Amino acid sequence: MISVLQLGTFDYSTALRLQQKLVELRKEGSIGDVLLLLEHTPVITLGRNAKAANVLASPEQLAKGGVEVFECDRGGDVTFHGPGQLVCYPIFDLRGFSSGDGKRKTLGAVEFVRRLEEVLIRTCADFGIATKRVPGLTGVWASPTKLGGSTRHVGTATPGGPVEPEAPSNNESAKVAAIGVHISRGVTTHGFALNVNTDLDYFNLIIPCGINSKPVTSVAKELGNPLSLEEVADSVSRNFGTVFNSQILWLETLDALLGPSVGIPMKPPTELRKLSKEEETFWA
Repeated sequence: MISVLQLGTFDYSTALRLQQKLVELRKEGSIGDVLLLLEHTPVITLGRNAKAANVLASPEQLAKGGVEVFECDRGGDVTFHGPGQLVCYPIFDLRGFSSGDGKRKTLGAVEFVRRLEEVLIRTCADFGIATKRVPGLTGVWASPTKLGGSTRHVGTATPGGPVEPEAPSNNESAKVAAIGVHISRGVTTHGFALNVNTDLDYFNLIIPCGINSKPVTSVAKELGNPLSLEEVADSVSRNFGTVFNSQILWLETLDALLGPSVGIPMKPPTELRKLSKEEETFWA
């Protein structure tokens, strides 16, 4: 079972501390798998493979625009989070999920990322947007082909089964969702960000994910109108249940998961690039 919490708007440091706390509890077996759905105040995050040159704006420009900058322990390069973007943080123990190939009982890092892509592909399809994978890159790109409200998927898999990447396409495409994860002792943090009603001008501050050859888009831009983030969150949670072959339990409050006696640590982790040395996997 996956417990889902929609938390509203969080600054990045608070969400990071919450993730760290949930990871501790998940490793202890004190809680089950959790999916956090939220928005962030404007922030640029730099993954473990980030190049400083991919932040195009000066510190003064960022400060003037109210955009924070954080280094973090996910894989990948530079990305932006902000209002109108649905950020999804799965705190999953991958040892509880089957690989789907009949050979391994534990879900591997690559297959986990492919399933996150599948959740995104299905979610976009729910709103009539055709999306695809781009070979050699991680994330989901909006295809020029519209679905017209149908539920056809591009490069999909059977529920809970292995996902095969789509064949290359020569059509122009734009990135609608970014993925970057961290896996330690089988437990995942970070996840993906889906541009729903995001102000795309923020992406001019960076070279998104270090890829300057493809544009960035949003669900609202593709459809020509904004969407309710709650509606998109409902779709995401349903598709997590399908793709990960799990029941979904919506929780109203964080206390319903943690109990009133378990709080969020007040001090953020220090030297994130030097956190836990054991069995870590980074992917973007």
